[in-house]
Amino acid sequence: FRSDLQWILFCADLPSLIQEGPQCGLVALWMAGTVLVPPSGIPLERLVQMAVEKGYTAQGEMFSVANMGRLAEEALGCQVELLRGGLGGPNRGRVLQHLVSGHPLLIPYDEDFNHEPCRRKGYKAHWAVSTGVLLGVQGVPSPGYEEDPELPGLFHPVPSMPHQLPSLPEEGSLGAVYLLSKQGKSWHYQLWDYDQVQDSNLQLTDFSPSRAADGRVYVVPAGGVRAGLCGQALLLRP
Repeated sequence: FRSDLQWILFCADLPSLIQEGPQCGLVALWMAGTVLVPPSGIPLERLVQMAVEKGYTAQGEMFSVANMGRLAEEALGCQVELLRGGLGGPNRGRVLQHLVSGHPLLIPYDEDFNHEPCRRKGYKAHWAVSTGVLLGVQGVPSPGYEEDPELPGLFHPVPSMPHQLPSLPEEGSLGAVYLLSKQGKSWHYQLWDYDQVQDSNLQLTDFSPSRAADGRVYVVPAGGVRAGLCGQALLLRP
C-alpha cells in the first residue's frame, strides 16, 4: 500500500459459508444477515425456500438486485436501499459512509478465477458481501483510533471510544479505497480495489452462453442480466 498515506480499517466481522450450486447471492445475503439479525441470522435453507416460493429463483441463482432487496426485507426485516447507476459519482460517498458505519453492502460483479472482480460481460456473474473498507487517508483523526501493533501505519477505530470519521478519499484517488469482501467460494476475506469492483459491477450485461446451454432452468428478469444486475447494489441496515 502507498507509503504516503495512513490506513484505517473499518470492519464488521462476518462468518464464512461455502455455497452449494448457484447460491452465491443467497449465501452473501445469509452472511449479511448475521450482522443484521444477531446472533445467528436466518438459516440459509429458509432463504432458499422463500426465494423459490416468491419466484425469485429456480435453484438458488439470483439475477435481480431488486428481488434480492425484497427478499432481504421479507426475510431479515431490515432496511434496504437499492443503488442504481453504479458505485461511483454520488453513490460512492453513500457506500463508503455505509461501510464505515458497519453495515453490509451486497454487490453483484463478474468473478475471476481467483474470485476477484473482473470484466466478462456478466458471463461470470457472482455476488459478494462487504462489511468493511480500508481507507488511505492523509491523516488519522484523533482521538478514537489505535495503530495496529504488527502493521505500522494501519489504524483501527477503538470500539469503546467515540471517533471522528476521516475525510473520505476523493474519487479518482488511485489505490486509496479497498473493499473488504467475502463470497461463497472461499473461507477468507479479500481486499478489492474499489474502482475494480465498480468497473466489474457496471459491465454486467449478458447471460452466460454456457449457462444458457446447460439444460437448467434459471430465473432471469425481463430485460435480462443488464436490467437485473448492471450498475446496481444493495445497502442493508438493521
